[in-house]
Amino acid sequence: MDRYNDDLGESENPISVHGPALPLPDDDEALVARSTIHAAIPEGLFRLNELECLYEDDSETLWTFMAPRGRPSFTPPMLGDFENWQKYIGQGFGPGRVPLKFLVLGSRSPGVFCFGGDLALFQRLIQDEDRDGLVRYGHRCCAILYRNLHALEKPTLTIGLVEGAALGGGFEALLSFDYLIADRDATFGLPEVLFGLFPGMGAHALLSRKLGTAMAERIIQSNDTYTAQQMYDLGIVHHLAEPGEGLAVCREFIKRATRRHAGLVAERKAMRTAAPLTLDELNRITELWADAALQLRDQDLKVMNRLANAQRKLARAA
Repeated sequence: MDRYNDDLGESENPISVHGPALPLPDDDEALVARSTIHAAIPEGLFRLNELECLYEDDSETLWTFMAPRGRPSFTPPMLGDFENWQKYIGQGFGPGRVPLKFLVLGSRSPGVFCFGGDLALFQRLIQDEDRDGLVRYGHRCCAILYRNLHALEKPTLTIGLVEGAALGGGFEALLSFDYLIADRDATFGLPEVLFGLFPGMGAHALLSRKLGTAMAERIIQSNDTYTAQQMYDLGIVHHLAEPGEGLAVCREFIKRATRRHAGLVAERKAMRTAAPLTLDELNRITELWADAALQLRDQDLKVMNRLANAQRKLARAA
């Protein structure tokens, strides 16, 4: 396991948390304490429908976990929660407000980080030949991704905590985080080629910048499922955890990164400066995706439907 070698020890101060009690692993009892919401944090942050949030004073970390009501994908209600999540973070955190050094996103869905786009919605919009609906959905995703890519313009490091399958838009979303920590049994993939489409919300722009165009095309066109180890070897995943230890490794990373936080924040800004990405570029790719979607044949939509049904069954079983 990719762990740190030095003994970081335990904090001598009790951890103060703000937000609703969140069921976390038994060995992390400090994070399941219930306490009052920090007065400066917008209360709405802790009342989102499909995102569970908890602020930890000791590490100045906002922990967020996707808790979808249905299929673990980016449905319109989930996108709405992410838009409000970013709005509340903008209102409550940052210089002169509540300090926020780390922003972590994980998932409550067993065995799944996120299946990505709302395939059922895509089918309806394609059958209705609703290009505007497809573009609106894509633009919403791109705006959320772009703001996350820039850490909401705050001196914050963003961390994706991956436990389970990250497919399609779920994988694309993770590419916008500064650091990825993944269980060794996590998987990554872009299945859109199965039904004659391509990932339209960030994969081309981000993978080509991270890996080069040749490797980006290989991943996008292959429909291969990649292990966490393979993603680590490519440099996409930064730290590996044994199954069930993702949270512990994430907390260990936060402790270590706190010592050089300012330098790491500046380094991430430098990387974005060296490989700039505009929201317009993301949106134009999404519009190409919408046009391609409207060209799908009935047999392609049947494949999309089978995939959506398989994901629903997997989610219900979990």
